[in-house]
Amino acid sequence: MVFELENNPFKEEESCCIVTSDRKSHHSEKVKKNLITRLNRIEGQIRGIKGLIEKDTYCDDVITQISATQSALNSVAKILLEGHLKNCVVDRIQEGDMEVLDEVLITIQKLTKL
Repeated sequence: MVFELENNPFKEEESCCIVTSDRKSHHSEKVKKNLITRLNRIEGQIRGIKGLIEKDTYCDDVITQISATQSALNSVAKILLEGHLKNCVVDRIQEGDMEVLDEVLITIQKLTKL
């Protein structure tokens, strides 16, 4: 199964991360800019939700905004997960590090919690 996303910021030649002893991610500038833009928008949505609460906005309207914010945050997670799988995980498997599979499964479990 191929995991494709709309407006995929990752290209085959761009590396998500390079495995180092301190396991840092190394996103391309294009990917970083995309993620930061999305996160800035989400930050604004959170401030907006806080304002709705302060103004005693009808609960259903607040919940709708929370749902939209969760969806936006899930999109960020999907982009990161795709890049992680296509680059970091593949690199570690090619290096013989099969423990990365358990790590990915735990990460997916965290992402799918309700």
